Amino acid sequence: MTAPEHDRDAALALLREFTTSEALIRHALAVDAAVRFYARQQGADEAAWGCVALLHDFDYEIHPTLDKHPQDGAPILRERRYPEWFVRAILSHANHLDLARETPLERTLFACDELAGFVHACGLVRPDGITTLEPSSVKKKLKQKSFAAGVNRDDVHDGLALIGLELDEHVTNVIAALRPIAADLGLRTA
Repeated sequence: MTAPEHDRDAALALLREFTTSEALIRHALAVDAAVRFYARQQGADEAAWGCVALLHDFDYEIHPTLDKHPQDGAPILRERRYPEWFVRAILSHANHLDLARETPLERTLFACDELAGFVHACGLVRPDGITTLEPSSVKKKLKQKSFAAGVNRDDVHDGLALIGLELDEHVTNVIAALRPIAADLGLRTA
């Protein structure tokens, strides 16, 4: 039997059990792809990192406020036998909990969360999705406060410091991670 932290099918089922919004599911898939990209780069446990990313916002529809999300989702994960490091990684992506991001997984999840969503948003407004998206276009859109206004630009920049990359490199990596799943994200493909 596969341990829950390595069982992608179980993580997807749990995500879909608590999430009906296609936009939230696509966000989870985007963050998953970006986090797994970095897991491969670092020789880390890609399956486990991906499951954390898939489930980082699984409870958002039932707990959409900071006084509930993601902390009230943690008991559900524990009931489903996810290990404590897994739960902690998910909790660490929330600034309001003031948890230090101590592990490479925790830092990577935080760094990918907002940027993966932003790159996805950029792809939604382009005729070819993210097929020809370049970091310069993403950086230009980041400066437009009205574009994808829900994306916290401070978190994007704070994430860079956590993973030790420049914005161009991180954007390049996230675009590369999302391109293979563009259709799953509802993006046009060339």
